[in-house]
Amino acid sequence: MGLKLIRITQSFPNQLPGIEDVPAELRRGLEGLSISLKPGARVAIAVGSRGLANLATIVRTVALTLKDLGASPFVIPAMGSHGGGTAEGQQAVLENLGVSSETVGVPIRASMDVVTLDSGDLGHPVHMDRLAYESDGIVIINRIKPHTDFHGRYESGLMKMCVLGLGKHTQALEMHRLGLAGLRDRLAPTALRVLATGKVLLGLAVVENAREQTVLIKALLPDAIPQEEPGLLDLARANMPRLPVEAIDVLIVDRMGKDISGSGMDSNIIGRLMIRGQPEPESPSVGTLVVTDLTEATHGNAAGMGFADVITKRLADKIDHPVTSENVITSTFLERGKTPLVAPTAEKAYEIALRACGLADASRARVVRIQDTLHLDEVYVSASVYQELQGRVPDPEEFAEMFQSDGELAPFQREP
Repeated sequence: MGLKLIRITQSFPNQLPGIEDVPAELRRGLEGLSISLKPGARVAIAVGSRGLANLATIVRTVALTLKDLGASPFVIPAMGSHGGGTAEGQQAVLENLGVSSETVGVPIRASMDVVTLDSGDLGHPVHMDRLAYESDGIVIINRIKPHTDFHGRYESGLMKMCVLGLGKHTQALEMHRLGLAGLRDRLAPTALRVLATGKVLLGLAVVENAREQTVLIKALLPDAIPQEEPGLLDLARANMPRLPVEAIDVLIVDRMGKDISGSGMDSNIIGRLMIRGQPEPESPSVGTLVVTDLTEATHGNAAGMGFADVITKRLADKIDHPVTSENVITSTFLERGKTPLVAPTAEKAYEIALRACGLADASRARVVRIQDTLHLDEVYVSASVYQELQGRVPDPEEFAEMFQSDGELAPFQREP
């Protein structure tokens, strides 16, 4: 079965423009802070598993600035159970994101050992990476964005990094044991216990727009993090990408992975939550969802594949099941880890998905193809979707056949 789609470019209105000189902007922000460090102070730079734009550049600039202040910085992975919950796996995740001792100019030190902090009256333990705790201070770097599991005053950002990032696999298990509501409600008070240790020197909040461009880098002293983060979350939400239409019969996603989203695909984009006891989003409405591949940087972690209805053999053959299972079990969101129907090729996966829609006229199917849930500025759409978008998108190219002779998708073409 053939599939002809047309490539369109989305123009997301009211988006903030990307920063032209990220290192210069970051240095200006850091210079405005008063940070006192003793000569040779060992500073841990906490870096997560998200594929931030300019991540290596940001980490390198922070490291150089700390060196200029007389410190001796090093990078630690701060990513909970990602990377299979092992030090080696987490270091490999950073390297795949372009963060290595060669690219950022400082050592990478990875360990899963933690120390237990004073938890006060929280009722659950609070942990911190031992390397971070034994350092002379910590700098936290993270993107501020809507979370894929819950919504609240704090979602993905510096507060979450204090808890689930710095707390490593041990803290991730503790927080997820509390359930979704517990995680949402306990995130802030647990982060405040971490900040109360005085170990965090500053947080570096990064906001990106729908084109995955860095639009804001804000350096925050510890006391300012809880006050400033909610406003930055609102800004991030306003700059999120989205699918071109609300109603889709078949959504084809070329690739998923932990570097794309903590849940493999951003649930805010695909309109699927897949958490037991929680209502599904009202929009967008996706009839059937096909995913055809894993990113290299995810290292076989296919957590989130349960969002899909059909995957390809190509994707299935790349799954590292122990790594995936560890991540899914830690999250407790088991539905997201279930293996979908496996099709031999992308073309066969599409045929299955289309049939499942139960359309009387398959030629009028509303089909959208995206590279992943991070890159939505350029997408492919079927004729019925394009008709709805006429006048709202620039003139596109011609309709093109999506499947090659081997039944796999033709390469996703993006403007240079």
